[in-house]
Amino acid sequence: MKKTIFVFSALIVALLALFQLGKYSYLSGDISIEVAIAVVAIIFFIIGVYINKKTLAKKPTTLPTIDSKKINELGISNREYEVLVHISKGMSNKEIAEELFISESTIKTHVSNLLVKLDAKRRTQAIQKAKDLEILSP
Repeated sequence: MKKTIFVFSALIVALLALFQLGKYSYLSGDISIEVAIAVVAIIFFIIGVYINKKTLAKKPTTLPTIDSKKINELGISNREYEVLVHISKGMSNKEIAEELFISESTIKTHVSNLLVKLDAKRRTQAIQKAKDLEILSP
């Protein structure tokens, strides 16, 4: 965080210095306003390209792996896990039933079983506990 603040502070100082230099050069008659603006634009373009390359060069973060042993320990069946994944996508019982080609009452049963197995009172709490247990990707 300190590095980011320092970089942006340095950019602001550089911008102010460039504008003062451009103002001085323009007032003294050495260069035209178009040239001063073009120089500032080119410098900031180069800075932008540098920052973009540096940002893209960062190592990609690895996602935590799903703990299948924990799923088995909790006694979550494959179908219940599918329902949990769909719940985490924000789907309703009806949408999940249509997606998995099963009845809505079966989905309600699976959701109830998941709530008991994850010791949760609500769907959102179940999703959070599943993420904490690393059985769902964040």
